[in-house]
Amino acid sequence: MKVINATTASRRFSDLLDAVERGESITVARGGRVIAEISPARQRTGRDLRAALAALPPLDKDFETDIADAIGFLENDAL
Repeated sequence: MKVINATTASRRFSDLLDAVERGESITVARGGRVIAEISPARQRTGRDLRAALAALPPLDKDFETDIADAIGFLENDAL
């Protein structure tokens, strides 16, 4: 992984993005401390969303009622 300082990252941001687009990961440091890691974005799919939702705990049985009550409260408060 390539390491560059924050000043260089700022001055050459377009070049930095080009490198990331080519698949490189870049670490940005300031004052000798790592402050960011920039890497290519992962392409997400519907399968990723389904897996993430499946990993969530089931909703509380009163969830729908709670949401309806909250919306009603907001609508009444807006009047």
